[in-house]
Amino acid sequence: MSIVKEFKAFVQRGNVVDMAIGVIMGGAFGKIVNSLVTDVLTPPLGYVTGGVDFKQLSAKLTPPAIGDAVPTAVEIKFGLFLQATFDFLIIAFCVFMIVKLMNNMKQKDEAKAAVPAAPPEPSPQEKLLTEIRDLLKARA
Repeated sequence: MSIVKEFKAFVQRGNVVDMAIGVIMGGAFGKIVNSLVTDVLTPPLGYVTGGVDFKQLSAKLTPPAIGDAVPTAVEIKFGLFLQATFDFLIIAFCVFMIVKLMNNMKQKDEAKAAVPAAPPEPSPQEKLLTEIRDLLKARA
């Protein structure tokens, strides 16, 4: 089997196509969630915290000078870590709420499907035959 045929068979497998669709949809969904966090949720949080920009928070560690050597300061940017943590928590909560909404919709659909439909009304002929049967039973 040639490599082209093998590649074609590989690409046409259902799970590969499903995975590709999932990756594409995940990328698009990621942009939506990122915009929700940065454009909708973060500004009110910034307002509540008094406009503190966590990304700017850091600690500089400067070693003592030894002789004529100029010490190089080390900066620990814990604010970026805090901002990434807040972003993660907000995104996780948003995804949780979306999954919860989807599960509720799915449960409602399953509940509708689980309720058996009322049996159809008997036709006029069936009603008449039932009456005749009941009259014959009553005679006997």
